[in-house]
Amino acid sequence: MIDITKLSSDYDIRKMDDSVSDSIVELCKGNMQFYKYCELKPTKEQILHDLHITPLGIDISAKYYIGFYQKDVLVAVMDLIDGYPKPDFAFIGFFMMNKDFQSKQIGTSIISETLSYLKKIGKTAIRLAISKDNPQSNHFWKKNGFNVIKEVNRNGNFILVAEKKL
Repeated sequence: MIDITKLSSDYDIRKMDDSVSDSIVELCKGNMQFYKYCELKPTKEQILHDLHITPLGIDISAKYYIGFYQKDVLVAVMDLIDGYPKPDFAFIGFFMMNKDFQSKQIGTSIISETLSYLKKIGKTAIRLAISKDNPQSNHFWKKNGFNVIKEVNRNGNFILVAEKKL
């Protein structure tokens, strides 16, 4: 089990639910480059769907869709799955920064502190998927030590599965 309060010493971590979907949509709308490379749009319906979906065979109790807040400002959102694809792994299904906080090393700091905590609780690796064509995402995750382990073709869209050993 993940104690979300230990994922950051700089931000207030809150479990996100349907009641904050509008604020998640607004954060996402500030990052249209991400949506340029995937088949999704930042809509309330999409966010409500994302808040409740898990990988096949993973119980909703292993899902942590969380917000990183500075006072009442939503700085970043993360969809973190505990025990996927293996019990000693975690999976970042989604991570997005508020555009006003980008290019200030804040995202890197959040990821670093999150991974440090996950290592302390026994996780051995973190996986995630990146759109192959998105240069911003590719740069960010590579800079944060993630290495591509395979490429997957999803209906003509190429997804890079990346991993970082802890």
